[in-house]
Amino acid sequence: MADKDDATPKDAAPDRVSDEAIREGAMVHQPVMDDPVVIAEGVDDEPVEGNRRLFQGHGLTIIALVSALYAAFHMAALNGVSISAWTGIDIPFLPQFPLETWNFRIIHIAGALILGFLLYAGSGFASGDKKPTTPLTYLGYALALPALYALFTAITFANDIAGGVMWNGIDEGIRNREIYHFGLPLIGATVGAIVVGWVHRLPRHHFSAPDAVLAICGVAVAVYLVTIYGTPMRNSTGTPFAPIGMSIAAVAGTLLIMELTRRVAGLTLIVIAVVFLIYVFVGDQLPGFLNAPDITWERFFSQVYTDAGILGPTTAVSSTYIILFIIFAAFLQASKVGDYFVNFAFAAAGRARGGPAKVAIFASGLMGMINGTSAGNVVATGSLTIPLMKKIGYPAKSAGAIEAGASTGGQIMPPIMGAGAFIMAEITGIPYTEIALAAVIPAILYFGSIFFMVDFEARKLGMRGMREDELPKFRQLVTQVYLFIPIIILIVALFMGYSVIRAGTLATAAAAVVSWLTPHRMGPRSIFKAFDLAGVMAIQIIAVCACAGIIVGVISLTGVGARFSALLLGLADTSQLLALFFAMCIAILLGMGMPTTAAYAVAASVVAPGLIQLGIEPLTAHFFVFYYAVVSAITPPVALASYAAAGISGANPMGTSVTSFKIGLAAFIVPFMFFYNPALLGDGTWFEIARALVTASIGVCLLSGGVQGFFFTGRLPQVPRVMLLLAALCLIEGSLISDVLGAGLTVGGVLLARMMGGGSAEAKPAE
Repeated sequence: MADKDDATPKDAAPDRVSDEAIREGAMVHQPVMDDPVVIAEGVDDEPVEGNRRLFQGHGLTIIALVSALYAAFHMAALNGVSISAWTGIDIPFLPQFPLETWNFRIIHIAGALILGFLLYAGSGFASGDKKPTTPLTYLGYALALPALYALFTAITFANDIAGGVMWNGIDEGIRNREIYHFGLPLIGATVGAIVVGWVHRLPRHHFSAPDAVLAICGVAVAVYLVTIYGTPMRNSTGTPFAPIGMSIAAVAGTLLIMELTRRVAGLTLIVIAVVFLIYVFVGDQLPGFLNAPDITWERFFSQVYTDAGILGPTTAVSSTYIILFIIFAAFLQASKVGDYFVNFAFAAAGRARGGPAKVAIFASGLMGMINGTSAGNVVATGSLTIPLMKKIGYPAKSAGAIEAGASTGGQIMPPIMGAGAFIMAEITGIPYTEIALAAVIPAILYFGSIFFMVDFEARKLGMRGMREDELPKFRQLVTQVYLFIPIIILIVALFMGYSVIRAGTLATAAAAVVSWLTPHRMGPRSIFKAFDLAGVMAIQIIAVCACAGIIVGVISLTGVGARFSALLLGLADTSQLLALFFAMCIAILLGMGMPTTAAYAVAASVVAPGLIQLGIEPLTAHFFVFYYAVVSAITPPVALASYAAAGISGANPMGTSVTSFKIGLAAFIVPFMFFYNPALLGDGTWFEIARALVTASIGVCLLSGGVQGFFFTGRLPQVPRVMLLLAALCLIEGSLISDVLGAGLTVGGVLLARMMGGGSAEAKPAE
């Protein structure tokens, strides 16, 4: 673990601490693996990243209040709750709901920028408690002057427009006011504060002047854009009539979003975004399908901060579904439901062969469908399951890989799918319930494959399960099964036809009510803490979605997505399989280093339209892209989930990512079968769907045995091993002929393995 006073976002895994420890700046010890009974504790505690500030006293109170109000604002806005409507009194400065869509998304991003820059440092922290005074300190304070002036000017513009001034992009006087009184101070303060933030280090519990300047710049951008988008000039984006201030505000907003993304998610997405932005201005010089029209910076940036880019599908989802389910997850954490999920998984599966590995599958599926990032899910459950897997005999590399594979699978587990289902519904227009139902069989196949991989490795290594006296008591946990009620309410409400927002709100309220049946009752203080936690948890995903929106904007405004579709069509003339393989590679490459939601949003903009033009149904095309965006988290060389697991297991990160790739192999094969067998997505008669589920399940079992070189009959010699792998592909494909062929290969492979004398391993007795 890197020194917490000198860690950057890319070189430090999150430390797990309790709420109280966050307030005190202290660390909590991990569970001791030699304890006689393993009981999950702290799974719900909040991870603190290496570059997050830990405020104390009044600073902590201010940040907690801002964070809680930010999350509560979303809950109120999404449900149309207004204090003025409740009281009948028109209270000035309070927003009236529902807000106009663009304005709501602008405020959504601005709030994340304010919180993010105040909470996350641009570099490491200075040692000691004393705040050093350097020239950079004074420069940070000095940069506040142009930032405040830009904010004052934006407010002045708002007053002028409200007073009837006809604002446009042609009037020379207005243009000069925007450039010299708003644009130059705003860009100067933004760029200066970003650069100073890279080198200015303070103790961990201190506010930073340059970061406060960036927060002010974020407010100035929001005030200007909300003002202009409230006038007819909103329709001038991308034309010569657009006010120059619109482009300048978008430049500053883009820089702020990219800097915050760097702080909370590392450099990978930033590098991709920079490449796309460069492409905008050099695309007219490139040959072939990469050639793009010549676009001026004013035209591009006047459009990129609209629903064609940053305010488009990614922010639409992060400002509604994602923030809602982050609040839901925060309420579940406050009532310690995550601890119950993991303990329930231990009690149910811990005694099985290789118990902790199977617990990881169970627990990570439950936690991961709510958690929007594979790496975050690894940190949440892996801190307990990985050491236990190592204890019973799994190599460190395998222990980390199993957790990474299981945590990644949580993103494809209905009904929530790590919020991916809601993004898919937003982009495609396909009803959410149809998407959730279509995801059932693929999720079964994925987790079935990992289960068999784990089981065959446990058989091969002769592992034991955990003893009953090492595990939580199942009978006792069954009496607390009511803790599943919030998730059950969510599922039932969704399938009863309630909107996603109403269903999520009901589930959140249910989490608070159910907590009164536990020792962790949620009163006003706990509810405030839950909203505070939700505000902090939301920062990373909001920043990432906004940054992904920049890439989506480039794709839509340059037309490169359409040209990529044409390239896929050309490949399909040669081979449809080759076109699908190329699409898979692009989806994985675009997704590497990104959280699932951003990875899918970007890949869906580039790859999915081309697949649809090949004649593939929209649902199939988007599931194809979604799967590969998800498994990019366990695909070498940039496998975020595997790297997070390696940080806990102590194994080599690249070795862990290669092993997790092997464990999640079914996820790389099944999407191709969506194309050849739509019944895997629920498209067909009940008989066709049932047959597809049975044969594909047998197929992933055979696939796992072939990959591990071990089956129920024992170790597999080379020829039977190849026969089982071929049988697996035939059975997953799902046509009648391939099923018959797969059955024949299976019987032949098993008989040949017995004849060739494949040995078996005996499980070690429980110690």
